[in-house]
Amino acid sequence: MPVSRTGRPPVQRAARRPAAPRPVRENPFLRLYTRARRAWDRPLTAYYLILGGSLLITVLGLVMVYSASQITALQMSLPGSYFFRKQLLAAVIGGVLLLAASRMPVKLHRALAYPILAGAVFLMALVQIPGIGMSVNGNQNWISLGGSFQIQPSEFGKLALVLWGADLLARKQDKKLLAQWKHMLVPLVPVAFLLLGLIMLGGDMGTAIILTAILFGLLWLAGAPTRLFVGVLSIAATLGVILIKTSPNRMARLQCIGATEPKSGAADCWQAVHGIYALASGGLFGSGLGASVEKWGQLPEAHTDFIFAVTGEELGLAGTLSVLALFAALGYAGIRVAGRTEDPFVRYAAGGVTTWITAQAVINMGAVLGLLPIAGVPLPLFSYGGSALLPTMFAVGLLIAFARDDPAARTALSLRQPRFGRKRAGGSVREPRRWNTMRRRASSARTSGER
Repeated sequence: MPVSRTGRPPVQRAARRPAAPRPVRENPFLRLYTRARRAWDRPLTAYYLILGGSLLITVLGLVMVYSASQITALQMSLPGSYFFRKQLLAAVIGGVLLLAASRMPVKLHRALAYPILAGAVFLMALVQIPGIGMSVNGNQNWISLGGSFQIQPSEFGKLALVLWGADLLARKQDKKLLAQWKHMLVPLVPVAFLLLGLIMLGGDMGTAIILTAILFGLLWLAGAPTRLFVGVLSIAATLGVILIKTSPNRMARLQCIGATEPKSGAADCWQAVHGIYALASGGLFGSGLGASVEKWGQLPEAHTDFIFAVTGEELGLAGTLSVLALFAALGYAGIRVAGRTEDPFVRYAAGGVTTWITAQAVINMGAVLGLLPIAGVPLPLFSYGGSALLPTMFAVGLLIAFARDDPAARTALSLRQPRFGRKRAGGSVREPRRWNTMRRRASSARTSGER
């Protein structure tokens, strides 16, 4: 054995272990994307988006109605909160309708289709009777309920067409009749044209455009052939051109697209241009809530059709983008509900409601931005108007009911533990919810296309 110079045996050094490989750092953006994708794919995502998005839009709309309508109310020798109180009352009633619709079974929704359609047609015909119908801003589409309360039956015609059209197409699909073009069109298109005719008798082309969009949405969801779809679209476009050409007011609105001066030739584009002024003066974060200048008599219909312009002036680009994002989330959730169900009625009704809300929001915002002609339609859930708010909130309740009725969503709701209430026997501590376990259990019960 070798000996060191000191006479001691040399120290035996242990062999070096290979260094453990350093853990690869995961990209934080990739990790965030993965978590967001998992959360986005949960069974209750559509349910929470519809419920949360609609409530946020309604609450923000109440705030903006109060801000935008104060000057108009004072100019009419009314209390400053006059329009806000009426809108708040409509929102409370609409909330009750939303809750009722969200708790109704699908069979009850289908049973209500024909009564709602009959009631809407009756009221829309009643509007044309002298002494009963009222004219507001040149449109004969209102019925007085006494005092300052009025109702616009054409708004309920949208809900009637969605429910009745969805029930009709679902029954024909069950009987395998939609492959024949006559069953695809009759009686859906004639009844839709009946509603359109009653609306156009009063001169409200904006509501007629939304109703036409709902009709095309239902036909597209039913799988209408391209030639059939193009044929119906050509007829509707021809009628629209005729109605625009024969009305100087509609021609003037068409000429105001992209106008930058209040007086553009023969057309008076005061409202369209001042809507652009309001948006342009808002900047990034706006002038502050209640600090709009355009609502002091410069911008007509500031709390109804052009409330989006006041929102841009007071809340800026951040506020308008927030409203746009809420509508985009609501539209995505509606498409998700319609695409992941195997119930034909749910698919048609969810698609019809989504088409209705999305098309109306696009037309309203496009008019305020100067990209589309002013159609006189309110921003859904946001603008002032109880007649528009009530059926829209009921329609949102339909989407919530459909989102809850999905098999995977039902399983998720049944597995969800209550945050408050009775404690478990033995005082055991509640374990945290495991979404992965829930998703594995829900996968066995999915029949609606949930991925």
